[in-house]
Amino acid sequence: MPLSQLRKSGALQLLQGGEALFPALIKAFDGATRWIQLETYIFDFHGTGAQVADALVRAAARGVTVQVLVDGIGTAALPAEWQEKFAAAGVQWFMYSPLGVGWLGRRGLGLLVPNRWRRLHRKLCVVDQALVFCGGINVLDDFYDPNHGELPAARFDFSVAVSGPLALEAADAMALLWWRVQAGYSARQRHLSVAWEKFKAAGYGGRTTTRQLAAPPADPARNQAGKPGAKAALILRDNLRNRSSIERAYRRAIGKARQEIIIANAYFLPGGKLRHALIRAAQRGVRVTLLLQGRYEYFMQYHAARPVYGALLAAGVEIHEYAASFLHAKVAVVDGHWATVGSSNLDPLSLLLAREANVVVEDRAFAEELGRRLHEAMAHHGRRIDPAAYNRRPLLQRFKGWMAYAVMRLALLVTGQRY
Repeated sequence: MPLSQLRKSGALQLLQGGEALFPALIKAFDGATRWIQLETYIFDFHGTGAQVADALVRAAARGVTVQVLVDGIGTAALPAEWQEKFAAAGVQWFMYSPLGVGWLGRRGLGLLVPNRWRRLHRKLCVVDQALVFCGGINVLDDFYDPNHGELPAARFDFSVAVSGPLALEAADAMALLWWRVQAGYSARQRHLSVAWEKFKAAGYGGRTTTRQLAAPPADPARNQAGKPGAKAALILRDNLRNRSSIERAYRRAIGKARQEIIIANAYFLPGGKLRHALIRAAQRGVRVTLLLQGRYEYFMQYHAARPVYGALLAAGVEIHEYAASFLHAKVAVVDGHWATVGSSNLDPLSLLLAREANVVVEDRAFAEELGRRLHEAMAHHGRRIDPAAYNRRPLLQRFKGWMAYAVMRLALLVTGQRY
């Protein structure tokens, strides 16, 4: 996104892991007076997830409008205990694109319908239209995974908190999606502008009536890295007007890089344009460093990424795999002044199919702080891929990689996507 389009931010805070995010969320919820909007792919009630849920209940019980939208694949059915708590307090809970009921839905066979692959993957929260949280962190305990149980170390992930105009933009986008889901998608229109006008006419629009909430809260999420003059922009990815917005932001920053590019990404399978941008940057002398998933989580995402390593390594790109726990971050730093924190992986599901949200920040102190944490993770918990060892990997590993890569490409053809 061009710098001229970035808006000045208020408070700007980098949050690492649920250990930092969840206390900030709970504090914001406990101070909310009007409206809490929360979107997440996973909402899990183990450990600290229950603490976040309790804070939502407290807010709703004192009259705050609380709206929670979760993904129909990422989040399991709401437990009976929490159904009762949410209903009693008035917490509104909706599921985005559930797989359906009955035999097909219980077995996940709803995914056989290509449109069902379009998921709600963004992790956004807006409190009183004044403070927005955006990143890759689900409402999920740092040391727990629904598929793998207890983790040996905290999941590696980030979020960012911003107050000011960005919160209004996020609130509008979230309110529109909430309205569409609540209406059962009966309000879908061919053009988003038509839907937006109907949305405002229905009385759901927040920006027109509460602009005074744009001022930062009295005690915003503070951060020594954020200073006056920092700039930030919210970038949303959807299948309407913003099909390639996040990938374009990455490519523009990479194309302008002159010194260093650091990318930490959980599921890394970039398309040809993004791969070539990284290769060209390395060839013109930019130090390009990738911190990627080193622990086996899912067959497709783990193995499909490996075939693309070869061309990157040959161009001089450094690849490190995170080994301490699951890497779930989706962040980048370019030349020590441009940074992005968000929900978008650099793979086809995120870049072509899912609803995603990233915040782009133009601020040297913020970018340097994020870069420092990424370098520390690589130094203490990363394994650098040796190009020679990569070229000698066993045939079975090569076969799994190319098979997963081919299946991923075939799946894209089924949905009509080019990558």
